[in-house]
Amino acid sequence: MKCRHCQADLHLPFIDLGSAPPSNAYLTEQTLREPEKWFPLRVLVCTDCWLVQTEDYACADELFTNEYAYFSSFSTTWLSHAKDYVEKMVTRFELDATSYVVEIAANDGYLLQYVVERGIPCLGVEPTASTAVAARDKGVDVIEEFFGTELAKKLVPQGRQADLVVANNVLAHVPDINGFVAGFVILLKPDGVATFEFPHLMKLVEQCQFDTIYHEHFSYLSLTAVSRIFECNGLEVFDVEELPTHGGSLRVFAQKKGVGRKLVNSQVATVLECESRAGVTTTEYYEGFQARAEKIKNDLLSFLLEKKSLGKKVAAYGAAAKGNTLLNFAGVRTDLLSFVVDRNPAKQGQFLPGSRIQIVAEEELKVERPDYVLILPWNLRDEVVEQLAYIREWNGQCVTAVPELSLV
Repeated sequence: MKCRHCQADLHLPFIDLGSAPPSNAYLTEQTLREPEKWFPLRVLVCTDCWLVQTEDYACADELFTNEYAYFSSFSTTWLSHAKDYVEKMVTRFELDATSYVVEIAANDGYLLQYVVERGIPCLGVEPTASTAVAARDKGVDVIEEFFGTELAKKLVPQGRQADLVVANNVLAHVPDINGFVAGFVILLKPDGVATFEFPHLMKLVEQCQFDTIYHEHFSYLSLTAVSRIFECNGLEVFDVEELPTHGGSLRVFAQKKGVGRKLVNSQVATVLECESRAGVTTTEYYEGFQARAEKIKNDLLSFLLEKKSLGKKVAAYGAAAKGNTLLNFAGVRTDLLSFVVDRNPAKQGQFLPGSRIQIVAEEELKVERPDYVLILPWNLRDEVVEQLAYIREWNGQCVTAVPELSLV
């Protein structure tokens, strides 16, 4: 395999999670009786540009279908994050009714709804029909396409060049990362700004967040790699913020190279130096990750087997993609995990891919009264623990498996 950015040969392994179905390919009663598509799930590191990337097997159109079931608005924490982002960007870049904002991967309008509220013209680009419908219901104008240079060239003659382009948790999802980034250069006004948020590779390694690895994520990103990719495709990083979201993320600010007038903040050099000291550009940095992931898997299995032998009932909360990676890597099935709760009606009544565990409404917890609830989206642990405080009525406990098995 060649690096999807610099085309160098890839030889350095990072982790091999065996094989798994696409993490958001939920099953219905009908598809339970049909075969599932499983793809190898292996991650390699480019030792030229240091982009960490999933080996190519699944194509984007097989992962982001019309039945795509991830809706951002079901997390109150994420809605609060989006509202705060809009407030900060409007203030910092003096956005008003004469400005234009475009969000790439707008999902269900979780963020642009706050732009609409402020009377700022905006557009969402979202390839999945299910979430695009939800965004329109919030008053957001949406184009149902994948973003890249082709779409950017179509939007510019329509008067849709942007003062701000938002790209939250999408840079990792694109197979053609060069074409994707080049599209921003076309879409931005000369003094426009693009912001990108993505889970930070350093946090993934530090906390062994291996469950964030799944087929929808083609890349796992450091500022070191992102800066090089942007530079090669006509963007310049001028600022970066470290965020607590998704277990530790970066928010990167970029402008057109040679045209943008924003001064480069010293924080860019600070984060790059931090990555360098950690060893992001050395092969040793990536060694041992496999063994650490296997320990988490084994600890979870030991916990589930022990509770089953004691006659305890364990359920899960959050039919999240990261949870599917964890459960399928560990080989967990319905004999060890009774059911999984999710607040999203689009997922309820379906089954997790691979493990085939049924997804139910939260009310089922009060009916079944499990002894333990395994929180699969551990990045929302505090929100979920507060939400499920009532399980203490029957001495129920919450559990997380990543970065280590922990009773909350």
